[in-house]
Amino acid sequence: MIDMQVKTELGEILASGDRGFDWSQELIDLDPSVYPMLSGLCAYLDTMFNERQLPLLINELDRLPPGAALDDESRAEMRRLCAVARMEPHRYLWFLGD
Repeated sequence: MIDMQVKTELGEILASGDRGFDWSQELIDLDPSVYPMLSGLCAYLDTMFNERQLPLLINELDRLPPGAALDDESRAEMRRLCAVARMEPHRYLWFLGD
């Protein structure tokens, strides 16, 4: 299970995801040349995206075929947290592995 949080540069948690998502084989198999942000997620590691990477992540979510790799609820939650992180500078979206 991968959980999500928006944090400041000092590590203060500003928002937490309402739900996590499973690290599925479909997510693992994403082509890193097509989905470099999403293919970098791992259930065993923490991954952080900064303000310059968030638009790239949103673009990948928009290009991901419906029902592929992530369910609609997980995609919506990622978009919501991206919006929170983009409200101010020095905010980061964290994906927290086990």
